[in-house]
Amino acid sequence: MAVPRTRARRRWAAAGVAAGGLAVAGVLVAQELASPVYGMRQGPLAKDPACTRIAAHYPDRLAGDRRDRVSYEGLAAWGHGSVRLRCGIVPPAARKNPCFAVNGVDWVLREDPRHDGRRLLVTYGRRPAVEVTLAASVRQTDTVLVRLSRLVAPVRQSVHCLESR
Repeated sequence: MAVPRTRARRRWAAAGVAAGGLAVAGVLVAQELASPVYGMRQGPLAKDPACTRIAAHYPDRLAGDRRDRVSYEGLAAWGHGSVRLRCGIVPPAARKNPCFAVNGVDWVLREDPRHDGRRLLVTYGRRPAVEVTLAASVRQTDTVLVRLSRLVAPVRQSVHCLESR
């Protein structure tokens, strides 16, 4: 008679372990779904210590919008994705697009009709590079770039895109 009880206990134990595993998996999936990334992908250098330092200083508000909860390294967003930041992308090799400096940080404007009216800006001459995407609705572009340039400025710049330097 001891054999059936042992089997029953094993079945219940296995069912309990399986239920616990499903509960943990469900919580992890729910957390992931609650963390929007707005179609952004982590850059290949997202784990670079420079990105960690930048992330430690992300502002809670940017151009009047609150920072969105994004749980991936090297990614940040404000205003439901109207401003998106990716730290850890490979720096652009050659400057083919318009370039300008904001508080000592060179930014390259990448014009691409596929961006659906969004403006895509990438730091130039810094590794890792930082990419900022601004929705067409963002009117305070200068404010955003001044604030984000402060974050990026500590990353050593090896080359400038403007010849006047």
